[in-house]
Amino acid sequence: MRSTLIFAFTILSLVLVACSGVEIQQSGIDKFRAGDYRYYTWRTEPLPSSTRSSDPVYTIDPVIRREVDADLQRKGYVLDKSRAQFTVDYLYVSGMQQGARSELASNITPYPRVTPNRQVSQATVDNAIALGGVKETNNIILQFNDLASNQEVWQATLTKVVEDANNIDASRIDQNLQDYLARALKNLPPAGQ
Repeated sequence: MRSTLIFAFTILSLVLVACSGVEIQQSGIDKFRAGDYRYYTWRTEPLPSSTRSSDPVYTIDPVIRREVDADLQRKGYVLDKSRAQFTVDYLYVSGMQQGARSELASNITPYPRVTPNRQVSQATVDNAIALGGVKETNNIILQFNDLASNQEVWQATLTKVVEDANNIDASRIDQNLQDYLARALKNLPPAGQ
């Protein structure tokens, strides 16, 4: 009984991690690996921390820089502007994503219609409304460029559907970014390999 319970919790935690709500797309690491990099620098200066703006970029900038620096340094890369071989930069942009359209929708309306006891269930209509249409996304594009050629050598795009744009919880953003950036940077090789 106890082992079954532990197994169930393990499976549940794996499912929750897999359904984290953030899509991470990475480019191949071949170009980055071929550069045999050891030193890096940030392409831009940090945003001023004294700014009293509600723009989320001021909240995520120090977190992104801290987490990327920590991960790269764990892999043996050194932050050194004078000897840098590649630069690190990120873009924070909003986007739009087309939601899923129900197969039961007509060409007149994107949502299935309900005719009692004859067609689609109300649950199908509710799902079509919730999942269909355009969704706002927040995207972070993390980019590494070769300093000599100024060519991109690696990139990761993190995309999350915005659920409540008016409710910004800085502590939740901090924890989520730690997890997402760790996943995005996981495949990078150690320095000098």
